[in-house]
Amino acid sequence: MRIAVGSDHAGYALKEHLTQHLLEKGIEVADLGGYAPERIDYPLAGERVANAVAGGEFDYGLLICGTGVGISMAANKVPGIRAVVCSEPYSAIMSKEHNNANILALGERVVGFGLAVTILDAWLNAQFEGGRHARRVDIISDIERKHFRRGN
Repeated sequence: MRIAVGSDHAGYALKEHLTQHLLEKGIEVADLGGYAPERIDYPLAGERVANAVAGGEFDYGLLICGTGVGISMAANKVPGIRAVVCSEPYSAIMSKEHNNANILALGERVVGFGLAVTILDAWLNAQFEGGRHARRVDIISDIERKHFRRGN
């Protein structure tokens, strides 16, 4: 498994913590920035990781900002991305099993480091169930293609 990680300044410390956790689990990680706690705009970090996942360079992405909301919104503008912000493990599991989420976003100001590890592990261990859920994910992709063609 290969995961691209990225953050803004508000998620930098949690990104560093979770990157170390992933490495200890034997997961290949590429840190796509920010590289220091200095200010970085979350849309840039979100787009960088989303492009890497959508382009097939990585299996999944992990994004962290203050709340996880802004960075996930930016990532979701990239075609093929299904980024989800989670603050508890149940939604993380369901996002993978039912929605085939390919990027997890977390908020450093929302979840503590221990809870973030629990959410991340739950998300990584979940598997897309396919079946009726695949049809629904296909509908989401159709909506995306329709609007992407129009340039919206």
